Amino acid sequence: MSESAYRRPYPALAPYATGRLAVGEGHELFYELCGNPQGRPAVFLHGGPGSGAGIHHRRLFDPAIWNVCLFDQRGCGRSTPLGSLEANTTWHLVADLERLRLHLGFPSWLLFGGSWGATLALAYGQAHPSRVDGMVLRGIFSGRRQELDWFYRDGANRLFPDRWERFVSVLESHERGDVVAAFHRRLTDPDRAVRARAARAWTDWEAATVTLRTPAQAREENAYADAQASDAIIAFARIENHYFSHSLWLEEGQLVDAVPRLSDIPAIIVQGRYDVVTPAATAYAIAARWPRADLRIVEAAGHAFAEPGILHELLEATDRFGAGWRD
Repeated sequence: MSESAYRRPYPALAPYATGRLAVGEGHELFYELCGNPQGRPAVFLHGGPGSGAGIHHRRLFDPAIWNVCLFDQRGCGRSTPLGSLEANTTWHLVADLERLRLHLGFPSWLLFGGSWGATLALAYGQAHPSRVDGMVLRGIFSGRRQELDWFYRDGANRLFPDRWERFVSVLESHERGDVVAAFHRRLTDPDRAVRARAARAWTDWEAATVTLRTPAQAREENAYADAQASDAIIAFARIENHYFSHSLWLEEGQLVDAVPRLSDIPAIIVQGRYDVVTPAATAYAIAARWPRADLRIVEAAGHAFAEPGILHELLEATDRFGAGWRD
C-alpha cells in the first residue's frame, strides 16, 4: 500500500470534560474525556513509562462512537507531583486504572496502549480480565530481561553504533557495562544539572531509534528531541529508568506466561517489522499464545505510532472494535 492510501487520523477535538483524581500516596492523576459521552468506553494508555497523553492521541478514535479517557500516569504530564518516584510501580498504576474506571462509572472498557502502554494493558488485563472488552496494542514490550538488554546493553547498539556512542558518552568507561544502573545514579542525583544532562542523553537515544523515518523527521515527531532538558523531560527519563531499574516489578516472563488469562478477550496487535525499540519477537510470542489476537505486522515501519502504516492499522483497529468486532 502506498503512503497516499494510508488513512489519516480523525480531526482534532477538545475534551468534553477534564478532572483530577487523588489515588493515594500524594499522587493525583489528570484525566480527560473525549468523543461521545454515551459512546463505547475506551482508555488510552500512554508510553514511556513517564511520558503522558497528548492531543494527537485523541485522534485515534472515531469521536461519534467512542467515549475515550486519556490520563497521565503517576508522575507524568499534568499529573502531580511531576517526576515523583515514590509509590510509583507497575502495580500502583494497575490499581490506579481500576480506580479510574470505577470513578468514571465504566462497567468495562477497551484498552489501547503502545510500547509501555501495551505493557500496562497486559498487566491490567491479566489482573482484571472481566473489565476488558478488547485491546489494541502496538509495539509490545513485556519487560523481559532480553528486551531490556537488547535496547540498553547489546543489540540496538549494533544497528546504531554512532548514536549509541553519543548516548553513553555521558558515562565513564567503567560504567558502560550496566547503562541502566549508571543512568539511575545520575537521574536521581541531587544536582539538577547532572539530572538534566543524563535525561537529555536518555531521551535522545530513544528519539534516534524510534522510527524508520529520516533523523530530521524523527526529531520533528518526537516530543523530546532537540529540546532543552525541561522538567517534563527529566521526569520522563527518571520514571522510565526507575521502572527499568526494577525490572518493572514483574517476574521474568510474567506477562508472556500469563497470556492465557486473556483468552476470552479479543485483541488487535500492530507491530512494525523494523521496530528496534520493541522488536517483533515479543508481539509474535504473545500472539502465538493468544487465540483471539490478530497480529498485524506493518512491513515498512519501526516503533512510532505516527508512522503512516502503523497509524493506518491503529485507526482500522479502533474502527473495527467500534463496529462491534469480537472475533
